[in-house]
Amino acid sequence: MRSDRRAEGGREALRMKRERGFTLGELMIVVVIVGILATIAYPTYQDQIRKSRRIDAKNALMNVANRQEQFILDRSTYTLDMTDLGFGTDPTVSTEGYYTVDAAVGACGVITRCFTLTATPVAGKSQAGDSKCTTFSLASSGARTATGTMGNECW
Repeated sequence: MRSDRRAEGGREALRMKRERGFTLGELMIVVVIVGILATIAYPTYQDQIRKSRRIDAKNALMNVANRQEQFILDRSTYTLDMTDLGFGTDPTVSTEGYYTVDAAVGACGVITRCFTLTATPVAGKSQAGDSKCTTFSLASSGARTATGTMGNECW
């Protein structure tokens, strides 16, 4: 009877040893699945990050346009110099630092009557790699344009 118990105890211990942990094959399957999920999810994540950072350009353009409108009320002309509008640099850098905004003479041909603002990605920042929406423009007439593979859909 004692030997039966020892035999049962030995089989039980052997079974307990086998049931602990994962096999190398199981771990490799998990690693492969996680790798596949990561290769699918990471580019999608990057696209969403770029898309959310485009708001930085739009906000900066609207801010500069508002200041241009105030400037024309005060001085009867628009300006090409961002420092005249109270910004520290010309061109000015957006709030989050992903875009620079600069002014140019608009379609009317005279700065006293119209302007065009353009937001361009800062070189070396992540938005510089955004080929879908490269630059954003806002005219004093309210016209909005964008360059890149998506074009004006960026707005």
